Amino acid sequence: MPGHVFEYGAYAMSEAHIIEFAKQYDPQDFHTDPEAAKATPYGGLIASGLQTSSVFMRLLIDAFPDVASLGSPGWDELRWLNPVRPGDVLSARTEIVERRYSGSRPDRGIVTGRHAMATQDGTPVFSVRNYWFVLRREAGG
Repeated sequence: MPGHVFEYGAYAMSEAHIIEFAKQYDPQDFHTDPEAAKATPYGGLIASGLQTSSVFMRLLIDAFPDVASLGSPGWDELRWLNPVRPGDVLSARTEIVERRYSGSRPDRGIVTGRHAMATQDGTPVFSVRNYWFVLRREAGG
């Protein structure tokens, strides 16, 4: 499985959703106020990086519904590469970097992935490396 690449998802970012998320979790003017955002270096409303990360998780889980996930011990190398704007449609790409069995729990494995998201025109907006604990499948199951 290392070396396998998966491309998936299409998540449309609406202005209303960007503002709603930011008002609750990241209330900065360039995320919550379209008029005030025009005066910022971004020149308009942008999504919170936290929201971008959350959209990635939604796409990842939707793309791999049969994985028996046990969560993650963390993410490394998280980058928000370009602003996400209202109207952008995000898609994701995952490359499996490593798959190994747990040394202490033989019923579990650890999958390392390198992930990226881009807009509809291919502009990169997000990248991360993560680790995923999963239940192992029985041979032939």
